[in-house]
Amino acid sequence: MKVVYEQVHEMEEESAYIRAVEKTSTIQSAIDLLKSGDGVIWCRHQNKIIRIPMHQIYYVESVDKHTYVYLMNTWYETKHRLYELENVLDPLFARCSKAMIINLRKVKQVQYEMGGRMRAELFNGEEVIISRSYVKEIKRRLDL
Repeated sequence: MKVVYEQVHEMEEESAYIRAVEKTSTIQSAIDLLKSGDGVIWCRHQNKIIRIPMHQIYYVESVDKHTYVYLMNTWYETKHRLYELENVLDPLFARCSKAMIINLRKVKQVQYEMGGRMRAELFNGEEVIISRSYVKEIKRRLDL
């Protein structure tokens, strides 16, 4: 694949063009990544408010009316509810259960479980369960 970079002047609008024979899942991922930019989620840790880039997030989980953002080997609390984060997180995040949203870029492998569920292993070694009602959408998004 040929990749071309062209610098533009400050006053010009930045843009990206993708020319392809067909819109594969790889092309769609590139489009989603370009559209999402590098958004952030504001979180709390001890007495500090911390800016967490979306690309560092492995998953977001709601437990006992609190929402936690999990990174490679640490976690932070956020004031946002899961349904609010679904609208803010980039398209490469997907709901995998009533209480969890995962970053599909951080999924290392998936395996089928009894009862129609799936188990996803993330690159940090953690495993999350994909509920039966979300399996179809996750399979579609992962192009399985």
